[in-house]
Amino acid sequence: MFKVLTCLVVEHNPRLVVLAALVCFLASYGAVTLLQRARGSSGKAKAIWATAAGIASGFGIWATHFIAMLAYDPGVVLGYQMDLTGLSLAVAIILTTTALLIATHVQDRLGWIAGGFVLGGGVACMHFLGMAALDVPGSIRWNAALVVASVVVGSLFDIAALRTIASVGKPLKAKILATLLMTLGIVALHFTAMGAVTIEADLLTPTHAGMIQPHLLAFVIAGTAFFLLSMVLIAAGFAHHAELSAAAAEREFARFVRSVKDYAIYMLDTDGRVASWNAGAEANKGYKGEEIVGKNFACFYSQEDQRDGVPQRALEVALADGKYENEGWRYRKDGSRFWAHVVLDPFMDDDGKHAGFIKIVKDITKAKLDADRIAEVSNNLDVALENMSQGICLFDSSDRLLLSNRRCREIFGFSETLAGKGLTFREILDIVFARIYTDPEMARTKAEELYQKHRIEMVGNGGGDIVEKLVNGRSILTKHRTLPDGGWVSTYEDITERLDTEEQITFLARHDSLTGLPNRLQFSSYLEEELDAAAWFNRKVAVIGIDLNKFKEVNDLHGHAAGDFVLVTIAQRMKGLLQEGEFVARFGGDEFAAVKRFEELSELNDFLRRIEKSLHEEMRFGDFELKSGGSMGVAIYPQDAETADTLINNADLAMYRAKAALNQTVCFYEVSMDEAARQRRALANDLWDAVEKKQLALHYQVQKSVMSGAVIGYEVLLRWSHPERGMVPPSEFIPLAEECGAILPIGEWVLREACREAAGWESSHKIAVNLSPVQLANGDIVSLVQDVLADTGLDPNRLELEITESTIIDDKERALLTLRQIKELGVTIAIDDFGTGYSSLETLRSFPFDKIKLDRSFMWEVEGSPQAKAIVRAILALGQSLSVPVLAEGVETQKQLDILQAEGCDEAQGYLLGRPAPITVLFTGKDDAAAA
Repeated sequence: MFKVLTCLVVEHNPRLVVLAALVCFLASYGAVTLLQRARGSSGKAKAIWATAAGIASGFGIWATHFIAMLAYDPGVVLGYQMDLTGLSLAVAIILTTTALLIATHVQDRLGWIAGGFVLGGGVACMHFLGMAALDVPGSIRWNAALVVASVVVGSLFDIAALRTIASVGKPLKAKILATLLMTLGIVALHFTAMGAVTIEADLLTPTHAGMIQPHLLAFVIAGTAFFLLSMVLIAAGFAHHAELSAAAAEREFARFVRSVKDYAIYMLDTDGRVASWNAGAEANKGYKGEEIVGKNFACFYSQEDQRDGVPQRALEVALADGKYENEGWRYRKDGSRFWAHVVLDPFMDDDGKHAGFIKIVKDITKAKLDADRIAEVSNNLDVALENMSQGICLFDSSDRLLLSNRRCREIFGFSETLAGKGLTFREILDIVFARIYTDPEMARTKAEELYQKHRIEMVGNGGGDIVEKLVNGRSILTKHRTLPDGGWVSTYEDITERLDTEEQITFLARHDSLTGLPNRLQFSSYLEEELDAAAWFNRKVAVIGIDLNKFKEVNDLHGHAAGDFVLVTIAQRMKGLLQEGEFVARFGGDEFAAVKRFEELSELNDFLRRIEKSLHEEMRFGDFELKSGGSMGVAIYPQDAETADTLINNADLAMYRAKAALNQTVCFYEVSMDEAARQRRALANDLWDAVEKKQLALHYQVQKSVMSGAVIGYEVLLRWSHPERGMVPPSEFIPLAEECGAILPIGEWVLREACREAAGWESSHKIAVNLSPVQLANGDIVSLVQDVLADTGLDPNRLELEITESTIIDDKERALLTLRQIKELGVTIAIDDFGTGYSSLETLRSFPFDKIKLDRSFMWEVEGSPQAKAIVRAILALGQSLSVPVLAEGVETQKQLDILQAEGCDEAQGYLLGRPAPITVLFTGKDDAAAA
């Protein structure tokens, strides 16, 4: 060690030593910089950068050696042999390059240890070859220990330098440290080896020819070293700048790729495993980066595609063709799927080897669905056009047909190929009319007329509607609509049936659909015209109201078909007898009306006899002979009325008078009829206000057991105390209430009031309330009964509803269904006035009544008429066989009661047992009803 220090301090020029160290440091720095570039590269680039580092390092080491030798002063004149000096440079470059290539390409510890030893050996070889090139007057002796030490020390420093370069610490710190270690390695080897040198002078020793003088060598070395090292450092600087720019660009690109959300962009390794993951991939497929990286991309496919090897084939196609592009279903983490557009590109490393794949996926589900929907709409549009009930043609601005649908071809009878031949509208009309008319000139004329008609409509009005009736009787509606480009769309619709329907509707609007006679609307219009003409020409006009007799019986006995037959037959008879100035119409049901214009009364009487004859003639329906007859009422203008409505009303009044008469079929209007009608209308108006004005009251008539005489219940009877007329009989105001509709609010009041009063009794006797046919047919009687029972709190078993057979005869099925619903509430049902109808037995069979009320008419005759007594006995026997109690109405004598007891009647009511009275009288009086 002392020898080395002596050599460095005593035998070397300090300034040149510093220069040599500076050159060595610069060379080492350039070599380290290039070596770091080599380690950050791959393939050929790695070898190129390592070779450049080796050349720079080799030359720098060689320059360091000879600059240091120039600083060495052994006391004799020194020279340098040219061949060995050049060889030492070549050896330095080759071995240094080899060492750095080993350190770059060999991984882990072996690379930098082997590279360090080779680098140390290269420096040693260069040094000792350079010493061998030294030409001195004498001989050189070597200290073997220091020679070995120099090689070992230099190699250790070089291993440390390469190890520092291979570390993953901060690049700048590693670069400076590696440069210092490499510089120390070179300098330590040189000066240790120079300490091992001893020159023994011999002035007689000759010098070799071609020797390089020191000052020339110094100039060459210094100039070349600084130039080369400058170039190395400049290249390293540019490389570093390029590296920083590339790194920045790569970072920006990576940041861009990671931030893209519309596309899933990720890398696969050569086996298809996910190597990177961006935000778009996470958004589209639901996986986070840490969840999916390292997994095979086949997980994005369906199980079936995975079994069929679809993912692997995609990689193979991409690698073979350079690109794979496809669309199909892909699956997310949650199992949902989306329609994806996939691009798969292989990428290579710097050596051209396959390094993996770049995959770009776009979710195009919405676009796919929109495309499918557009295709479906287009297809459906084609189907719709071909199946439309309207014909459609599209013409361009030159009047040429572009397309037409099937219906259009059917309407006009031209072939499917016309649209493809570019025929004009005028030429098509020529073809159509040539098929209609045998005369060519006529066909051309008609075609030209129609063409001009349509062109005027389109040009003059910008499109319009035209109705043409073809020679085959069909009516065609044509609609032209012009387009912005000068073309137009024409639609053709066969409206023959529509026009026929409209005509039929127009006819039905003014005629009766069953008989074909004019209806009320046309009758009123005709009558108004006749009255206007009569006022102008001073004529008379008679209005005749006609109503058929026994028409309801025909319907009930023979069915509605028979009733319709009667109406049609009579209508045709009356229509056939009409003469000028005569008119007949049907108002509805069995009501007809006629108008007769006349001057002499004999003309009117003749018309009335003809109508009466048509009404009374027999008609044969199947095996039955039907004879209806009718009643007629006549009102004459101007003596009976001057307006159409008043005439019709007065004719109705006269008709009802004729219908009520037993021996009169034709009745003329009289003023007294109008007075009776007005009184009836006034009474009806008063009846509507009777409930609100508290003019109605309930009376109760007791019902008793025939055998024991015990009270079993009360029948509720309605009484009306009119403020001017006094007590109005129920037989007068009940039918009037049913006719005007007031029976609905009155009936509800009776039911609610009777239940309320009965609920307050101390006894639990039943109450019987009569139910009107109008209530059963028009009101929601089931809900009404249910609400009344709930509101009043009356036990349903205490309520009995009485109905007559006429209540259910009109709509039997509906009426019986309503009665069953009422019975389900717990309310009992009694059939009233039994025995007076013609279908009593059928009614009993259809519905399980809780009581039969024998009509009072049988009680009036039971004492003196064996037939009446037999009927009573039969009805009582019928009730016993059906297990239905029978109550006899109208019991007024003890003998009648004795007969009922003898025949086994269950219950009875009548004046003998108790007269109807208000509830206060019944509960406070002294008659038997007080027991209640």
